[in-house]
Amino acid sequence: MLEHTMRTEAAALLAALQAEGLWVTTAESCTGGMIAAALTAIPGSSASIAEAYVTYSNGAKQRLIGVPEELLAAHGAVSEQVARAMAEGALEKAGADLAIACTGIAGPGGAVPGKPVGTVFIAVKRRGAPAQVLLNTFSGCRDAVRAATVVAALRLGLAQVSTV
Repeated sequence: MLEHTMRTEAAALLAALQAEGLWVTTAESCTGGMIAAALTAIPGSSASIAEAYVTYSNGAKQRLIGVPEELLAAHGAVSEQVARAMAEGALEKAGADLAIACTGIAGPGGAVPGKPVGTVFIAVKRRGAPAQVLLNTFSGCRDAVRAATVVAALRLGLAQVSTV
């Protein structure tokens, strides 16, 4: 069911991007590249996907997409501020028109006070517009949290393309 939903949402986002002649990039932590995988599973996706970053570690977030070490230290990797910085950094590094980023706690471990398992921040940044960041608290096992993150990220990306 979720796999079908992911495919449907990915196809809708790609169709909107292609209609506008836009390029997308992703910066993923808790999903480990699943958003990019959902997009690239759709035939013709190469017309809209610039590149993708799997930035699972804090070091990768810093090196690959320029998330400031100070931001990570002050707010933690799972935060609105880091999700925003991931989207902004990926957008600039890739030279894309739209960036989708996510960072969260997929579980079963990793929860900290105030950030239970299932806490995920999704950020979308369209060139020339402010980044939009959503806090989600997904339920279920690790696979369910990751799949729900992909669907929510694709929907948020589509909303950003459709509103301009």
